Amino acid sequence: MSSKITRRAFIKGSIAAAGSVVAGTGIAKAAKSLTGEKKEPLATLLDIRKCIGCEECVHACREVNVAKYPEPEKPFPKMYPKTVPVQDWSDKRDVIDRLTPYNWLFIQRASITVNGEKSELTIPRRCMHCENPPCVKLCPWGAAKQEKNGLSRIDADLCLGGAKCKNVCPWSIPERQTGVGLYLDLLPAFAGNGIMYKCDRCYNRLEKGEIPACIEVCPENVQSIGPRSEILKQAHSLAKEINGYVYGEHENGGTHTIYVSPVPFDQLNSTIETGKGRPHLGQVKNMMADGTNLSRAMLIAPLAGLAAAFGKFYLSSKEDK
Repeated sequence: MSSKITRRAFIKGSIAAAGSVVAGTGIAKAAKSLTGEKKEPLATLLDIRKCIGCEECVHACREVNVAKYPEPEKPFPKMYPKTVPVQDWSDKRDVIDRLTPYNWLFIQRASITVNGEKSELTIPRRCMHCENPPCVKLCPWGAAKQEKNGLSRIDADLCLGGAKCKNVCPWSIPERQTGVGLYLDLLPAFAGNGIMYKCDRCYNRLEKGEIPACIEVCPENVQSIGPRSEILKQAHSLAKEINGYVYGEHENGGTHTIYVSPVPFDQLNSTIETGKGRPHLGQVKNMMADGTNLSRAMLIAPLAGLAAAFGKFYLSSKEDK
């Protein structure tokens, strides 16, 4: 354990020591643009050939976001109907091989064959941060929101844990923790049963002109961040250079997470372990191009706005007491 911490400290120290160099890079400029100077949404490019599966990004994510993690109240309220499931990860916080309310990034592994040689690719997985996110557009409580820089996040102060965001996400990314959140004060027996959690792209760091923690600590420079148009140019240039493939440009109408792979993504998808907390890498349709979802979003929007306003008013009234 101590060697792991020492290694992370060494990497962070090395990055800090190189601050004068980093300050002039596109990454630093992209981060600074999030203060509102630049209108184009940001995207990240992940060159999965470079990932060595060291999990430094995973641990850095956990370290910088620990204050955002849930601290549930127990025993949990009884839910009606009884079929509403309790989802409790509070005693399994050390799980890092899948997404949980306490682990917003994990490393997925794929066994592949390139030029007749077998090898393994390791892939950092988290929220895809869609261009037109159904989790945001179809959240009836207005708890899911999209920032001007393109990232989508869930406001823990407003979320009731109804899991609509997970149900409409093509990758089923958000995860719920029971026993925490606004539902405990409003309708503990009937409301959504907790709060939904996912990667928020270190939005609080980005607001200060800093880069996401997973990018900062990566020893192999797996990720790049910048305006989406520039990231896509880089992705296609890289794919052409290595005779590779791009994922995230068109999936679900386009995302702000762009992967480049040396092998087709359907091949990767056939070898990775998928299921609960482990998203796939398959092709997905544009969820918000569906007429039903579009009409639902239009209907939900004013109601979600009112609900969010009520939630904020309720929270502020509690703080004033």
